[in-house]
Amino acid sequence: MDQLGDDLRAGEQATLFPDASDHLHDDFGYRGPTACSAAGITYRQLDYWARTSLVEPSIRSAQGSGSQRLYSFRDILVLKIVKRLLDAGVSLQNIRTAVTHLRERGVRDLAVITLMSDGASVYECTSADEVVDLLAGGQGVFGIAVGSVVREVEGSLASLPSVRADAAAAEDDHASDELASRRKRRTSA
Repeated sequence: MDQLGDDLRAGEQATLFPDASDHLHDDFGYRGPTACSAAGITYRQLDYWARTSLVEPSIRSAQGSGSQRLYSFRDILVLKIVKRLLDAGVSLQNIRTAVTHLRERGVRDLAVITLMSDGASVYECTSADEVVDLLAGGQGVFGIAVGSVVREVEGSLASLPSVRADAAAAEDDHASDELASRRKRRTSA
């Protein structure tokens, strides 16, 4: 039961859930409004978190006027966890630490993690005994079972529109600004 961030190496960057499994739908991306709907956040929050690098879209970032960010399943999972932590009163600084720590974990590891918080610090628990110890010590006020958040996001995204990630990459190559996008739509209509 570690307080998140105690063992983080300075400046280390990694992708969230590096050992992706089939159920994460890495072949698909989701536009901003879809990401907002699935994560239960406003577009203003999504935009702010992307601009401040809390949760950046991993498939496609905004490239200027008229371009749209494209979020992966993993990104939306993190957005939903960030929202829950904020709703519980956890500081943005502690949330950033938690997100960085989660990036180091594999998908299989996440299925057994429960994030616990006392409203100030965030703790990672991997067993029921650790949860009980935190509660007994007065440190745990709420918990987030990450595995259940994965299933919630999958359920939400099942009925929402997605974009094939390879199609988004091709779109980036051919439409770098709003005017080019308009020309492309006009010629394909």
